[in-house]
Amino acid sequence: MRRLVTTCLTLASTTLLVLAAPATAEATDRHARPDHTKGNHRDAFDLQAHRGGVGMTTESTIAGFSKALALGVTTLELDTQVTKDAKVVVTHDRKVSATICKDTSPVVPDDAQFPYVGKYVKDLTLVQLKTMDCGYQQRPGFPQQEVVHGAAMAELKDVFALVKKRRAWGVTLNVETKVEAGAPHETAPRELFVRRVAEEIRRSGLSRQVTVQSFDWGALMLMHRISPRLPLVALTNHDFLQVGQPGASPWLGGIDADEFGGDFVKAAASIDGVTTLSPVYGMPQSGTIDQPGFRFYVTPQMVRSAHRRGLEVVPWTCDDMPTVAALMDMGVDGIITDYPDRVRALMADRGMRLPRAYRARG
Repeated sequence: MRRLVTTCLTLASTTLLVLAAPATAEATDRHARPDHTKGNHRDAFDLQAHRGGVGMTTESTIAGFSKALALGVTTLELDTQVTKDAKVVVTHDRKVSATICKDTSPVVPDDAQFPYVGKYVKDLTLVQLKTMDCGYQQRPGFPQQEVVHGAAMAELKDVFALVKKRRAWGVTLNVETKVEAGAPHETAPRELFVRRVAEEIRRSGLSRQVTVQSFDWGALMLMHRISPRLPLVALTNHDFLQVGQPGASPWLGGIDADEFGGDFVKAAASIDGVTTLSPVYGMPQSGTIDQPGFRFYVTPQMVRSAHRRGLEVVPWTCDDMPTVAALMDMGVDGIITDYPDRVRALMADRGMRLPRAYRARG
């Protein structure tokens, strides 16, 4: 009898273990946030494709994000704006840029808002924005960029759909709410902007693969109230902190950096939900380590201070490989770059763990 009871208990335990285990590795990826962490900061270097990889493909296009997935990046970095009819589109510029887009034809013959180029995204409808060709030329300064001719402005939901189509369950989407805190009349109101982005993230079913970043820390605070489980990324540059100036910077959501001794890490760490700091890497912000007068904004002390608080440091947007290498030596947890292909090659040369590639299925 004792042997029978023991056997039954063993079988029951085994059954419970089988039921508790996920059926496939894919199921595990689908329902868990991509795990790049070890201790308080990343075990794997976070390779972020800025706007999908501007140096490789026309920015903010589905074709660009697709190429980045096929290359193998940790994170798709992207910007959002909210239209007049409250749609969330993927574009960096609050005012439609003639460098990126050109007009084709108005939605209706007597449309008073035509031409649309040069207008604020918040004042145009999705249909109006979709008429433009946002892949008509190569962006100046990026001679290797593949031009996606005739590309329409993408919606945030289109990027989510691409990730699901590729079954890229291990990729993070770093979504920026591009609220213009210094000129709030030029973008959709903060409350509407943040709410609509939060709704699109929730509807996607990919919340566990999303981080939300912003230079507008007030938007981060609001996002935490709306979606408290979303990890937040505090973007900044030196000017936005307004150290030594009276009162709080409009970019910091009511925080006065001087109350934290002008320390970016301490100020950002005070925001609930922030898990990552994303400062400009250096000054000038497009400078390189070998240029006279260049200095790093990120320092080893900044990285150590962030890590002591359990925060990661992922600077933006560095395209010079010796400069990237110096940042790696400081211990940063990742980099936002226009050239994820070049940084990936640098990672390979250094023997670093490479992100998985998600190629189109045949």
